[in-house]
Amino acid sequence: MNELSGENMNKPVTVVAMAAEVAGRMLTGEVRARLDRLADVRAEVAAFDDADLSRTEVLFTSWGCPPVTAEVLARAPRLRAIVHAAGSVKHHVTDACWERGITVSSAAVANAEPVAEFTLASILFANKRVVDIARAYRARRANDDWDARFPGFGNYRRVVGVVGASRIGRRVIELLRPFDFEVLVSDPYLGEDLGARRVELDELVARSDVVSLHAPDLPETRHLIDARRLAAMRDGATLINTARAALVDQDALVAELVTGRLYAVLDHTEPEFLPAGSPLYDLPNVLVTPHIAGSLGGELARMADLALDELARHARGLPFEHGVEPATLSRSA
Repeated sequence: MNELSGENMNKPVTVVAMAAEVAGRMLTGEVRARLDRLADVRAEVAAFDDADLSRTEVLFTSWGCPPVTAEVLARAPRLRAIVHAAGSVKHHVTDACWERGITVSSAAVANAEPVAEFTLASILFANKRVVDIARAYRARRANDDWDARFPGFGNYRRVVGVVGASRIGRRVIELLRPFDFEVLVSDPYLGEDLGARRVELDELVARSDVVSLHAPDLPETRHLIDARRLAAMRDGATLINTARAALVDQDALVAELVTGRLYAVLDHTEPEFLPAGSPLYDLPNVLVTPHIAGSLGGELARMADLALDELARHARGLPFEHGVEPATLSRSA
């Protein structure tokens, strides 16, 4: 969008609030220069304890921002907006912020993109058995009859089940459209046609060659994929979890994986980083990654760019394009 200029210029007094290592990776080069053009940045903090917030109008936040409590707000009488250069705002935007009428923006839509891309790659590789064949080829160091070893492998006319029509779930469905998949979706709040067949979760897990999880971590979604639903999955099916570990009964999943009946791609586990003795490291039918599906490296700039667009809108007196409504938080990540 157009930057501020002339009589529209209004550089809000801004405090950057995020973990120091996040700021060091995100606020570099053109991102830093653009932030300084758009805002009067008074401080960069990882905690509010000693921060002077008396003139602060905007908090520019990301991962590691401490909770913006009623006590913090009492020291920030001019605060009007929180611009979050990351996904969920639940960790730092408290009820006191909503009660005060502070407007909040999130870059969740930007963070959804790399997760959806990771998921698409995982689906294509899972059905093609790429990881398994590469491992076998490395061990054998000669050709083999891969069709005999992995009967029917490939992506043509496979069934992909998307659990949760979240931002990420919707983007995954969009990315799947060019392929010859039958796509199923299960979400109790879905009220629109996403170009995928809406089914109940039990039907989805029973019919899908790949089950991909994109639901939020809520009390009602804990162990959504339990022992019963894992047992209902097709032999040779793959479970992909780029959401949260709590969605899956991990003990039940390990029990299924040990038999070799199912495959899994797990970007989030319980605990988040597995102990050295976890069987998930060594099972040949499991690909475990250390929570890397979301924005990392150069992808941080995508979130920062969206957040800076929002900051520019606020400075011009325009509403946020990616504003967060408190009513939606009870069923979002």
